[in-house]
Amino acid sequence: MRTRHSRRWTTCLVVAVVAGSAAGCGDSPETTTAPAPRPASDTRQPTEAERAAERAALAAYAGYLDASREASRDSDPRHPKLTRFLADPLLTRVRVAIDDTRRHGAVRTGTLKSAPTVTSVSLDGDPPTVEIQDCLDATGYRLVYVKDKRVVPGSGGSRHLATATATRYPDGRWLISAGAAHEDQPC
Repeated sequence: MRTRHSRRWTTCLVVAVVAGSAAGCGDSPETTTAPAPRPASDTRQPTEAERAAERAALAAYAGYLDASREASRDSDPRHPKLTRFLADPLLTRVRVAIDDTRRHGAVRTGTLKSAPTVTSVSLDGDPPTVEIQDCLDATGYRLVYVKDKRVVPGSGGSRHLATATATRYPDGRWLISAGAAHEDQPC
Protein backbone atom coordinates (compact mmCIF):
# COMPACT_ATOMS: atom_id res chain seq x y z
CA MET A 1 0.00 0.00 0.00
CA ARG A 2 1.41 3.36 -1.01
CA THR A 3 1.34 6.22 1.41
CA ARG A 4 -0.04 9.65 0.62
CA HIS A 5 3.55 10.92 0.38
CA SER A 6 4.61 8.24 -2.12
CA ARG A 7 1.49 8.88 -4.27
CA ARG A 8 2.29 12.61 -4.29
CA TRP A 9 5.93 11.91 -5.20
CA THR A 10 5.01 9.52 -7.99
CA THR A 11 2.41 11.95 -9.35
CA CYS A 12 4.91 14.80 -9.20
CA LEU A 13 7.48 12.77 -11.11
CA VAL A 14 5.03 11.62 -13.76
CA VAL A 15 3.86 15.18 -14.34
CA ALA A 16 7.44 16.45 -14.35
CA VAL A 17 8.32 14.12 -17.19
CA VAL A 18 5.94 15.70 -19.61
CA ALA A 19 5.16 19.10 -18.21
CA GLY A 20 8.24 20.23 -16.50
CA SER A 21 11.31 18.28 -17.17
CA ALA A 22 10.59 15.55 -19.59
CA ALA A 23 13.09 14.08 -17.17
CA GLY A 24 16.19 12.23 -18.30
CA CYS A 25 16.74 8.84 -19.84
CA GLY A 26 19.07 5.92 -19.45
CA ASP A 27 21.99 4.62 -21.46
CA SER A 28 20.75 5.02 -25.01
CA PRO A 29 17.99 7.61 -24.96
CA GLU A 30 16.26 8.79 -28.09
CA THR A 31 14.12 11.84 -28.55
CA THR A 32 12.62 12.43 -31.93
CA THR A 33 11.30 15.80 -32.91
CA ALA A 34 9.61 16.44 -36.21
CA PRO A 35 7.61 19.59 -36.75
CA ALA A 36 4.11 19.02 -37.99
CA PRO A 37 2.50 21.34 -40.53
CA ARG A 38 0.37 24.31 -39.47
CA PRO A 39 -3.37 23.66 -39.27
CA ALA A 40 -5.14 24.09 -42.62
CA SER A 41 -7.39 26.77 -41.09
CA ASP A 42 -4.45 29.24 -41.10
CA THR A 43 -4.44 30.34 -44.75
CA ARG A 44 -2.16 33.37 -44.25
CA GLN A 45 1.44 32.64 -45.14
CA PRO A 46 3.86 33.31 -42.27
CA THR A 47 6.41 36.07 -42.75
CA GLU A 48 10.11 35.29 -42.87
CA ALA A 49 10.43 36.68 -39.31
CA GLU A 50 7.65 34.34 -38.14
CA ARG A 51 9.27 31.34 -39.86
CA ALA A 52 12.60 32.21 -38.21
CA ALA A 53 10.84 32.47 -34.83
CA GLU A 54 9.18 29.07 -35.39
CA ARG A 55 12.54 27.44 -36.22
CA ALA A 56 14.24 29.03 -33.21
CA ALA A 57 11.39 28.05 -30.86
CA LEU A 58 11.33 24.44 -32.10
CA ALA A 59 15.13 24.24 -31.70
CA ALA A 60 14.81 25.55 -28.14
CA TYR A 61 12.06 23.00 -27.45
CA ALA A 62 14.16 20.09 -28.77
CA GLY A 63 17.10 21.37 -26.72
CA TYR A 64 14.87 21.57 -23.65
CA LEU A 65 13.81 17.94 -24.02
CA ASP A 66 17.39 16.77 -24.55
CA ALA A 67 18.85 18.87 -21.72
CA SER A 68 16.23 17.80 -19.21
CA ARG A 69 16.68 14.13 -20.16
CA GLU A 70 20.45 14.45 -19.65
CA ALA A 71 20.02 16.28 -16.35
CA SER A 72 17.57 13.68 -15.08
CA ARG A 73 19.74 10.78 -16.21
CA ASP A 74 22.62 12.33 -14.24
CA SER A 75 20.36 13.38 -11.32
CA ASP A 76 21.78 16.89 -11.76
CA PRO A 77 19.27 19.72 -11.24
CA ARG A 78 22.08 22.21 -11.98
CA HIS A 79 23.04 20.60 -15.31
CA PRO A 80 24.54 23.42 -17.42
CA LYS A 81 22.45 22.69 -20.53
CA LEU A 82 19.21 23.46 -18.67
CA THR A 83 19.88 27.21 -18.68
CA ARG A 84 20.69 27.11 -22.41
CA PHE A 85 17.10 26.15 -23.24
CA LEU A 86 14.91 26.92 -20.22
CA ALA A 87 13.80 30.03 -18.37
CA ASP A 88 11.71 30.57 -15.27
CA PRO A 89 9.20 29.62 -14.17
CA LEU A 90 9.73 26.32 -16.05
CA LEU A 91 13.44 26.15 -15.22
CA THR A 92 12.70 26.11 -11.50
CA ARG A 93 9.95 23.48 -11.91
CA VAL A 94 12.33 21.22 -13.86
CA ARG A 95 15.11 21.61 -11.30
CA VAL A 96 12.77 20.87 -8.39
CA ALA A 97 11.43 17.75 -10.15
CA ILE A 98 14.93 16.47 -10.95
CA ASP A 99 16.08 17.11 -7.39
CA ASP A 100 13.01 15.36 -5.99
CA THR A 101 13.72 12.35 -8.21
CA ARG A 102 17.37 12.36 -7.10
CA ARG A 103 16.43 12.49 -3.41
CA HIS A 104 14.18 9.46 -3.93
CA GLY A 105 16.96 7.52 -5.68
CA ALA A 106 15.37 7.34 -9.11
CA VAL A 107 16.22 8.24 -12.71
CA ARG A 108 14.46 8.10 -16.09
CA THR A 109 15.34 5.48 -18.68
CA GLY A 110 14.05 4.70 -22.11
CA THR A 111 12.76 6.72 -25.02
CA LEU A 112 10.65 9.85 -25.12
CA LYS A 113 9.18 10.57 -28.55
CA SER A 114 8.10 14.04 -29.54
CA ALA A 115 6.18 15.50 -32.49
CA PRO A 116 5.94 19.26 -31.87
CA THR A 117 4.21 21.85 -33.99
CA VAL A 118 3.93 25.60 -33.69
CA THR A 119 0.37 26.73 -33.01
CA SER A 120 0.92 30.49 -32.83
CA VAL A 121 3.57 33.16 -33.18
CA SER A 122 3.29 36.54 -31.49
CA LEU A 123 6.22 38.75 -32.47
CA ASP A 124 4.37 41.93 -31.50
CA GLY A 125 3.96 40.83 -27.87
CA ASP A 126 6.19 42.03 -25.08
CA PRO A 127 8.02 39.69 -24.94
CA PRO A 128 7.58 37.88 -28.27
CA THR A 129 6.33 34.29 -27.85
CA VAL A 130 5.75 31.12 -29.83
CA GLU A 131 3.23 28.55 -28.64
CA ILE A 132 4.09 24.89 -29.24
CA GLN A 133 1.86 21.85 -29.09
CA ASP A 134 3.34 18.38 -28.88
CA CYS A 135 2.20 14.80 -28.87
CA LEU A 136 4.56 13.27 -26.34
CA ASP A 137 4.90 9.51 -26.35
CA ALA A 138 6.28 8.53 -22.96
CA THR A 139 5.13 4.89 -23.14
CA GLY A 140 8.76 3.75 -23.42
CA TYR A 141 10.04 6.21 -20.83
CA ARG A 142 10.36 4.80 -17.31
CA LEU A 143 11.19 6.07 -13.87
CA VAL A 144 13.43 3.48 -12.19
CA TYR A 145 15.23 3.21 -8.89
CA VAL A 146 19.00 3.63 -9.31
CA LYS A 147 19.78 0.98 -6.71
CA ASP A 148 18.08 -1.98 -8.41
CA LYS A 149 16.62 -0.63 -11.70
CA ARG A 150 13.07 -1.53 -10.58
CA VAL A 151 10.34 0.58 -12.17
CA VAL A 152 8.82 3.05 -9.72
CA PRO A 153 5.18 1.97 -9.21
CA GLY A 154 2.65 4.26 -10.88
CA SER A 155 5.22 5.98 -13.08
CA GLY A 156 4.26 4.49 -16.44
CA GLY A 157 4.07 6.98 -19.27
CA SER A 158 1.34 7.64 -21.79
CA ARG A 159 0.91 9.26 -25.17
CA HIS A 160 -0.71 12.65 -24.66
CA LEU A 161 -0.84 16.32 -25.56
CA ALA A 162 1.69 18.75 -24.09
CA THR A 163 2.02 22.49 -24.63
CA ALA A 164 4.94 24.86 -24.21
CA THR A 165 5.71 28.54 -24.59
CA ALA A 166 8.97 29.76 -26.11
CA THR A 167 9.86 33.33 -25.20
CA ARG A 168 12.40 35.57 -26.93
CA TYR A 169 14.60 37.31 -24.37
CA PRO A 170 16.33 40.70 -24.80
CA ASP A 171 19.62 38.97 -25.71
CA GLY A 172 17.84 37.35 -28.70
CA ARG A 173 17.68 33.81 -27.29
CA TRP A 174 14.47 31.80 -27.48
CA LEU A 175 13.94 29.85 -24.23
CA ILE A 176 11.13 27.57 -23.11
CA SER A 177 9.51 29.41 -20.21
CA ALA A 178 6.28 27.47 -19.64
CA GLY A 179 4.99 23.96 -20.20
CA ALA A 180 2.01 21.81 -19.33
CA ALA A 181 1.00 18.19 -19.73
CA HIS A 182 -2.53 17.39 -20.75
CA GLU A 183 -2.62 13.74 -19.76
CA ASP A 184 -6.41 13.71 -20.14
CA GLN A 185 -5.96 14.45 -23.87
CA PRO A 186 -4.44 11.46 -25.68
CA CYS A 187 -2.92 12.00 -29.10
